[in-house]
Amino acid sequence: MKSNISEKKFFLFLHNNDNEMSKFFKDPNLTEETYWRSIILLGHNTASYKFALGKTLLEENFSSTNVKIEDLALPFVKNICDHLKINKKQIKRKNQGDFLNSCEKFNNSQIAEDELKSITIKKGFENVIDAFHNVRSSEVPRFFEDNRKKKKEIILTDSFYKLKELDKFNNLHQEVESRWRLWGSAISEGINPIIMDPNTEDLLSIVDNERRINVTSFRSAANGYQKGKCFYCPNKISIESKTEGLCHVDHFFPFVLKKRFNFKNIDQIWNLVLSCQDCNNGSGGKFDRIPHLDFLDDLKIRNDSFLESTHPLRETIISQTGLTNEDRISFLQRFYNDAYEKIPSKWKPKSVNIENE
Repeated sequence: MKSNISEKKFFLFLHNNDNEMSKFFKDPNLTEETYWRSIILLGHNTASYKFALGKTLLEENFSSTNVKIEDLALPFVKNICDHLKINKKQIKRKNQGDFLNSCEKFNNSQIAEDELKSITIKKGFENVIDAFHNVRSSEVPRFFEDNRKKKKEIILTDSFYKLKELDKFNNLHQEVESRWRLWGSAISEGINPIIMDPNTEDLLSIVDNERRINVTSFRSAANGYQKGKCFYCPNKISIESKTEGLCHVDHFFPFVLKKRFNFKNIDQIWNLVLSCQDCNNGSGGKFDRIPHLDFLDDLKIRNDSFLESTHPLRETIISQTGLTNEDRISFLQRFYNDAYEKIPSKWKPKSVNIENE
């Protein structure tokens, strides 16, 4: 079986229309996990409210499927207040409006929690509940239904509870937080180059060519774009620190190319992927070998998925690999040719079959 490119390129489903989709059956690759990630990772996001609502839904253990707006309001707005302390802007327009002004007043101890909650109930959900399931002018299956007109509540759906049953459910928390921080960094500090600190594996934003701001971890930033799986095999991976199955940050083109042959750009974002421990350095693992050419397709697709989002990783990938699609293909092909000349290998996991070998 060829490596599952179509599954990794999960945003393709957004191009489907109602006439192309069965009324009764769903594509098995288009799971609730996939749809959730499309909401969080692929939105244009003029404000941070989708992130705040998504994070609140994931974190709160609501006692009923019927969630009152008054019960949703405080955890929702506190998430926004917390992020205002990290990034000064939470909306793209210059005038941030009464609601965000109230959040800043709360952070500055100018209004009490009860007043903030009351303001949030009135103004905090004006657009986000309607817009939450809209992705690129398409609507994904709903994780909640809007019942505000009748009972001032939302109703959590079966799709939401299927998310809660996921083995790696906690990964989704970190993915929302990471995407939010990348987005907030972009609109607050501007689009700046992103690098990974090799010691902490955190992503750093380079501001004014010298100031380095810690934005988020590479694991939480990249995991959603790999659908929570190892880059090389179907194994589910964990991004929770200090867990037994914590994934590795792997150099697709191995780091030894830099040490032994003076290759440039090895530590850049385009060349970093998340790997399960077995594929990275287990029995029959990749170690310092070059992956099979089929995985180069997957690397191109993963990097292109970063381009789908408006955050610093988009500009970083473009600056590192090329402005146009043709440029990026040419860059990867040249790098592969040069690397293969130095380390002539075509590694693949034992569990993955490659066609036409």
